[in-house]
Amino acid sequence: MAGRKQFDVDEVLRRAMHVFWRWGYSDASIERLTEGTGLGRGSLYGTFGDKSSLFRKSLVRYAETYHPLYEQALSGPHPDPSAAVAAFLRVTMNRIADPTVPDGCLLTLSVTQLPALDAESQALVRAMVAGLRAMLEQALWAAGAGQREAAELALRTLATNKSLAVLSRGGFSGEDLATVAAAAARMA
Repeated sequence: MAGRKQFDVDEVLRRAMHVFWRWGYSDASIERLTEGTGLGRGSLYGTFGDKSSLFRKSLVRYAETYHPLYEQALSGPHPDPSAAVAAFLRVTMNRIADPTVPDGCLLTLSVTQLPALDAESQALVRAMVAGLRAMLEQALWAAGAGQREAAELALRTLATNKSLAVLSRGGFSGEDLATVAAAAARMA
């Protein structure tokens, strides 16, 4: 039937997300996207718009997949800020250890490529990072940290989260990453 999609749009978006996650926005060429999704250019553009639009949809899909896991981990109650930090970083470590997804973190990789992104994509990346930071800050405050301490710990935990993603992409062992995560929780 004309005009009817002959593919699973959600599955294609998941595959596109993995292409951006593996290669980053800059190196996720249209050729890599068509190969990774199994769609031709026309179908890809007709369904998702241009590369920037597909990237934003992929980033939203990423956040919809992983941010609820962080929310759940931080929902507590946590006996102290260290426990909240440890819970947050456990989610990071589980994602990193998942052999079905690319190394690292799509959001972290996107932060490193902000200059290559259009203004709308830059704003989305910044908003997602700010959302994680606010989520952390609220959980740390609820776990007993003072307002200033919660803000500082949230920033440090977010930096650790992003560092773990970069280190995993760089081939550091799971043991090394676990050492970093455990040290960050102890220092909270």
